[in-house]
Amino acid sequence: MFNFNRPTDPNKLSPNFHLSEMTISAAAARAGVSNVPPAPTLAIMRQTAARMEEVRRLLGNLPILITSCYRSPAVNKLIGGSATSAHMTGHAVDFTCPKFGTPAQVAAHLAKHLRGFDQIIEEFGQWVHIGFGPGQRAQKLTARKVAGRTIYKPGIAT
Repeated sequence: MFNFNRPTDPNKLSPNFHLSEMTISAAAARAGVSNVPPAPTLAIMRQTAARMEEVRRLLGNLPILITSCYRSPAVNKLIGGSATSAHMTGHAVDFTCPKFGTPAQVAAHLAKHLRGFDQIIEEFGQWVHIGFGPGQRAQKLTARKVAGRTIYKPGIAT
């Protein structure tokens, strides 16, 4: 008999996103630093995963490869992240969608079609950063390294 009340996987944040991929950190693993989100952050991460489902739909339901989502304060410090990084609250995701296109193409498409976001940043030609923080600034930026510093320019460079 089929059990309609069977428990769901508590580590599955949404239909296509799992806690393990939203907390992965090679730097944390190398340094032996914990990257386990506290319960309030986990609740935010569920909301972020739901928004990433929307991103996935806008990208033709193609696979998304997450390179960074949650970063504990220790991990964020370890990698030299911003002291105000939305990754520490579970509001931000760095990702690629190779089957859709380059990070610039992905960012440009999302900048045109996605609503209700804080930031979309095409970073270093390598990945897309998307933030769903409470600010909802709708910033569209391109990040590049210039003389060892990160410079943000308005718009998505394509």
